[in-house]
Amino acid sequence: MSDDLTPELAADVLTIALETGGELAEIFFEDVEQASVNLDDGRIESLASSRDRGVGIRVIDGERTGFAHTADLSAEGLRSTARAAAASIAAGKAGSQSGPLATVVDFQPTHVEPGEVQIHPATVGKADKVAALRTAEETARSRSEAITQVAARYAETRRRIRVINSEGLWADDDQTRTLFSVNSVASGDVGLQTGNETVGLSMGYELLDRYDVADLATKAADRALTKLEARPAPAGTFEVVIGPGSGGVLFHEACGHGLEADLVRKKASAFAGRVGEQVASPLVTLVDDGAMDIEWGHLAIDDEGHRGQRNVLIEDGVLVDYMWDTIRARQQGRTPSGNGRRQSYRHLPMVRMTNTFLEAGVSTPEEIIASVDHGVYVARLGGGQVNTATGDFVFGMVEAYMIENGQITAPLREGQLIGNGPKVLTQIEAVGNDFEMGPPGTCGKDGQGVPVGDGVPTLKVTELTIGGTAA
Repeated sequence: MSDDLTPELAADVLTIALETGGELAEIFFEDVEQASVNLDDGRIESLASSRDRGVGIRVIDGERTGFAHTADLSAEGLRSTARAAAASIAAGKAGSQSGPLATVVDFQPTHVEPGEVQIHPATVGKADKVAALRTAEETARSRSEAITQVAARYAETRRRIRVINSEGLWADDDQTRTLFSVNSVASGDVGLQTGNETVGLSMGYELLDRYDVADLATKAADRALTKLEARPAPAGTFEVVIGPGSGGVLFHEACGHGLEADLVRKKASAFAGRVGEQVASPLVTLVDDGAMDIEWGHLAIDDEGHRGQRNVLIEDGVLVDYMWDTIRARQQGRTPSGNGRRQSYRHLPMVRMTNTFLEAGVSTPEEIIASVDHGVYVARLGGGQVNTATGDFVFGMVEAYMIENGQITAPLREGQLIGNGPKVLTQIEAVGNDFEMGPPGTCGKDGQGVPVGDGVPTLKVTELTIGGTAA
C-alpha cells in the first residue's frame, strides 16, 4: 500500500473533490500483482507477470456521480485527479451551488481480517509452477492415445486495496487468489471432444497442496474420453437433475443478476417490486455471501469499503431482499450489503454478486435421481446467455447423461439447457444434501469483470428444454 497517502493528504484530496458540491467523496487505491504460466502441447506458450497501481476518485451528488482516475500517486497527482472529479460534478449542475458543502470527518480505520495465505505465490519459483503444468500434461496424455491435445494454465493474483471516504471510512484489504486449469482434447470417430477441470480459491500456492494436479488432469482427460462414446443430446422437454457445484452458474446468471439493486431500480429485473412475494419453491433459499471463507468471490471488504457479508436473498421461496451498493442504498435509505464491486481503480463500482448459491436441502442425490424415469442429468454447465429483464436463458451442457428408470446411463454430447430463471425457481421439486461450490468464475457486467463463486446441491427441476441434435 502507498504509505504516502497519509490521513492529512487524504483529507485534503477529499476536500478538493467536494469543492463543487457533493454528498460523499471517495478515494479508491489499488495495487495489483499478477502472474501466469500457460502450457500448450508440451510448450510454454506464455510466462507473464504484471503490476498495476492507481487511484480512482469519486464524488456522489444525489443521482449524479463525478469520477476520475490516475496512475500518478504523487500528492499533486491525487489533488489534480480530485479536481477533475469535482469538475465533472460541476459540469452536470444547472445554476450555481447552493447550500453548505459536505465536509470531511475524522477517519475511523476499519480493522478487517484478510484471508490467511500460507504460501505466497510470489515466493514460489517459476520452475515449480512449470513442473506442475508438465505433470498435468503427462498425466492427461497417459490416460489414452486418444488424448491428442492438452493445455494447462496456472495463474495468481494479489490485489491490495484501500478505501477512504469523506464520512470517515478508512479500510484496507489484501486479496490473494490462485488458479489451476487443465483442458484435454480427445480425438475419435465422432470428432474432437473436450474435457476441462479448473480449481481456484482465495488462497496462496497451498492450493496445489489441497488439489493434486495429476488428479485434476485425470478428470479433464476422462471427461473428454467419455464424450467419444456419447450419444447425441436429445431434443425436447425433460425432467432435469442438475448436479452439485457447477450448476450454480445457472442461478448466478438467470436469477442473481435480477436481484442486484441497480437492475431492480431500472425495472430491468423480473424480480422488481416483488419483495415479500413467493417467487420460488419453498425448498429454495438463495444466498450471496462475500464472507464465505477461501471461495473465489471472497472479500473482507467490497470495493466501497463495506465488509463482505452473508445476504439472504430468497428464503424458503420468498423474496426477502436485494443486493446493495452505496449509491442504491443511499437512494433507498438502506445499508450497503457489501456488494459494491469494480474491476479496477479505472472503473466505477456497481452492484455485483460475490459467492451466490442455493442452500442444501434434505434429499440424498440417490433419492433425487431414482425419482426420474426418463430425464437428463447435467453434471456440468458451461457458459450461456441470459436476458436479465425476463430471466430467459440458454446454457451449454458441458457434461450430461441420460437418466433412465431412475439410473444415470449413457453420456451425452454437448447440448443446450433452455429455460427461464424465475420459472425454474418455482419448478424445483427436490434439493439435495450434497452442496458444493462450483469452479471459479469471472462475472461480466457493463464491460467489467470481477471474480465470483457459485454453487448448488443436487436439485431436480420438473421441466426444462434440452436443445439437442438427436431425432
